[in-house]
Amino acid sequence: MPRQKSVTGSPTQLRRSIASVAARLMAEGGMSDYGSAKRKAARQLGAGDGDALPSNDEVEIELRAYQAIFQDDEHPERLYEMRTHALAAMNLLADFHPQLTGAVLDGTAGRYAPIEIDLFADSSKDVEIFMLSRGISYSSTEIRRQNPLSAETQLHLDWNGDSVNLMVYPVAAERTLARDNRARTPAVIAMLAAVNQVGPT
Repeated sequence: MPRQKSVTGSPTQLRRSIASVAARLMAEGGMSDYGSAKRKAARQLGAGDGDALPSNDEVEIELRAYQAIFQDDEHPERLYEMRTHALAAMNLLADFHPQLTGAVLDGTAGRYAPIEIDLFADSSKDVEIFMLSRGISYSSTEIRRQNPLSAETQLHLDWNGDSVNLMVYPVAAERTLARDNRARTPAVIAMLAAVNQVGPT
C-alpha cells in the first residue's frame, strides 16, 4: 500500500489520525495487535519514530466507531460466529481450563481477527499430545518466559475457518490471570445466550 500524505497539524490531531488508520487496519486488514497497527498507521501517515503514538484505548474508541459506522450489520453476526467457534474450541480443551480473551471477548474483533484462548497445563507438551492424539494440526512457537507464571508456548490452529491462538500457561498462573479481560466457558455461554434472547443478529 502506498504511503499516505503526511499529516500536518497538532500532536493531538496526529494521534487521532494514527488511531483512526490503525482502527481501519484492525477492522479490515486482519491486524489484531494494537502496537503493530499503530506503527503501520504511523508509517502510512508519514509520522516519524519520535511522534507520540495513541494509546490502545484511543485506538479502541476509533475501532468501535468504525465498526458501528461501516460494519453495523456484519460485525455483530461475525462476532457471534467467532464466539460460537471459540466456545466449541473451549469445550474440546476443557481439561486445560480455557479462558477466552482478546478482541473476540471484548467485542472489537475485526473480521479476520484471531480467536485468543489461554490454557493452563503442567506442560505445553500435554496440550500438544492432546492435539496430536485427536489428529488436530497446529503450529507452535516457544515464548521466552519473563517469570515462572509467564506463557510457555503459543499454539496456532485453524478452527472452522477461524484462526485460533492458544497461549499455554503453567497451572499456577490460572488464578493470577483470572481477571475481567478473560472469560471461562460459562461466561461465553451466557454471552451467546444473551444474544439469542433478543433474536439473531
